Amino acid sequence: MHWPNFILLASDATRYALAGGALLLISGIAIIGDRRRSRRKDPDAVGIMPWRDIIALSTFAGLALLAYGAVGWLKG
Repeated sequence: MHWPNFILLASDATRYALAGGALLLISGIAIIGDRRRSRRKDPDAVGIMPWRDIIALSTFAGLALLAYGAVGWLKG
């Protein structure tokens, strides 16, 4: 797979921050999915996606990766 040069030449801290941002984006999408599920018209039409678990895990991992990236940026 061909990776763009800005990712190939980026530092490890930048890669961790990009991964953390991607996980926070997934968390935002899961928040929208959970909100849609909580406002459904038919309470018996339960979906199969565990939105709350996805929110919790992706938010925690995303914030941890962003913090790790920020520490790497500050150390230089």
